[in-house]
Amino acid sequence: MKLSFMKDIPLKVPYTEANAVGQIVNRLSLMIDEMSAGRPIVIVCVGTDRSTGDSLGPLIGTTLSKYQSPYFSLYGTLEDPVHAMNLEETLHQINRTYQKPFVIGIDACLGQVSSIGSIQVGTGPVRPGAGVNKELPPVGDIHITGIVNVGGFMEYFVLQNTRLHLVMKMADIIASSVFSSIMNSIHVSARSREQAAALEHPGTN
Repeated sequence: MKLSFMKDIPLKVPYTEANAVGQIVNRLSLMIDEMSAGRPIVIVCVGTDRSTGDSLGPLIGTTLSKYQSPYFSLYGTLEDPVHAMNLEETLHQINRTYQKPFVIGIDACLGQVSSIGSIQVGTGPVRPGAGVNKELPPVGDIHITGIVNVGGFMEYFVLQNTRLHLVMKMADIIASSVFSSIMNSIHVSARSREQAAALEHPGTN
């Protein structure tokens, strides 16, 4: 139950840190193990490919889609983005399609200069549009955000003028971490079932 006292403390790690993936995978794996409880995992990557800074979510979604994994459902790619115009309907569709889904919300955000390039993982939803003063529905039981540029002034202009290199590097790290965390959780669940079966049927191979 290590997460019990950790889950309310968000993780924040620069993408340049040597063990960034390991730290994110450890935290996400704990959160998924403790909070998903067999619920279908749905990943919602929010953003648009019409803005460099706001393309973080769709880039992550496109990378995750290449795994073609049966262990999670995915919304938000470069080809089919989830953004301000269709977010509410997408969330309605998810709730109609899945029974008590465990939703991982992913989005870009703006922050302090010293935090640019940091990846944040925490409980509760991501709040898309907050950085550009838009009222959009919250997304996720847990959230992952990447701070792509500085906030506080001319947000649309800042997002448009964010370095693609930074966004792509962060997207690679987040996508890899999310996939590894889900696979870790699947393997842990499988081992638990095997151990339970062995206890019920001792002496069988």
